[in-house]
Amino acid sequence: MSARLLKKRFRRQQGAAGKHCRFCGSASQLTNLDYKNATFLKNFLTERGKILPSRISGTCALHQRELSQSIRKSRVMALIPYIAPQF
Repeated sequence: MSARLLKKRFRRQQGAAGKHCRFCGSASQLTNLDYKNATFLKNFLTERGKILPSRISGTCALHQRELSQSIRKSRVMALIPYIAPQF
């Protein structure tokens, strides 16, 4: 086996453990997933106001859908802005 392939295989094994959903583990975190908790939901938005994808936030598909629903509901209630403020 070539040195290049060995290096590539070593890099793959060396990486951190996969991302895990923070909502799947505990029920207490799931209670934070509420549209009224705007400060918590802002952690899942970019600085431009977009919803972070699940590959970056690390949430599973089920909780990503719930998270985006909560964010959208919070935007309708005017707790979170639709876009970032322009200065």
